[in-house]
Amino acid sequence: MNAVADTALFFAKFLYYFLESLVFKVIPKRKKDVAGEIVLITGAGSGLGRLLAMHFASHGAILVLWDINQEGNMETCRLAKEKGSVKVFTYKCDCSNRKEVYRVADQVREEVGDVTILVNNAGVVTGKPFLDIPDHMVERSFLVNAISHFWTCKAFLPAMIKADHGHLVCISSMAGLVGTTMLSDYSSSKFAAFGLAESLFLELTMQQKSKIKSTIVCPYFIKTGMFEGCETKYPLLLPLLDQEYVAQKIFTAILEEQVYLLIPKFAYFALFLKQIISPKMMIALGEYLGVDTCMTSFRGRAKAELQAETERKQQ
Repeated sequence: MNAVADTALFFAKFLYYFLESLVFKVIPKRKKDVAGEIVLITGAGSGLGRLLAMHFASHGAILVLWDINQEGNMETCRLAKEKGSVKVFTYKCDCSNRKEVYRVADQVREEVGDVTILVNNAGVVTGKPFLDIPDHMVERSFLVNAISHFWTCKAFLPAMIKADHGHLVCISSMAGLVGTTMLSDYSSSKFAAFGLAESLFLELTMQQKSKIKSTIVCPYFIKTGMFEGCETKYPLLLPLLDQEYVAQKIFTAILEEQVYLLIPKFAYFALFLKQIISPKMMIALGEYLGVDTCMTSFRGRAKAELQAETERKQQ
């Protein structure tokens, strides 16, 4: 009898959530108010992190900006304060260093308070063929793009659970759902970040911590310095994304408490195809769209190498 009851309950929930999702496709969800929320953004010193900070600032959030680049972080702080009477706190933090993350997290709790929205945005990319990636840069990719999420979530999630209030935002990538040539370290680290974020979402749901929200973002390549020089074969089908557009989509997804956000919408179709067609057909699709060659003109690699070398000398 338990199996029958469980099955009936499952189908009832399935039908309810299916109808609910259809309704929200027509009627936009009510957006939550982030005024007064303490929002911590890693990698806030440039690019997507800076733009997200601008959005939160314009909506009255209290900003906590983390970046290893202190100069860029201070510029983000200045721009955020131009949005109005917003509180902004900046901290230099190497998110790949567990002890430093915990130390700076303690400092944030003492000086600002408990973080209620955590945006794990910091990332690095190498952009080399697998055998050409130096070992230390493989490690760096995982430390920044994935393992740092463990440390930040461990640092700030307990207070969210205690208050039964919070929001975890993971900036993953389409390369975290579909493997990409010349991005073996980046892609695998983004797969790991996606897996952690999704596991945490399910774990918190099962623990009935439904007021702690999760948003997992998987955009295609964004036109920032991080992916400078990347090209796309057919921009109408699979364009390099404008960072302002991506930031707006992510911010809206956070306000509407969406769990998954894939950008552009073509990505949903590509992910569906991955599950049902043969690998050879996937390769043919990648060749047609130019995914297999998009990194051949990548120019951000020199910056990544220079940064990694500088950081090693500082250690």
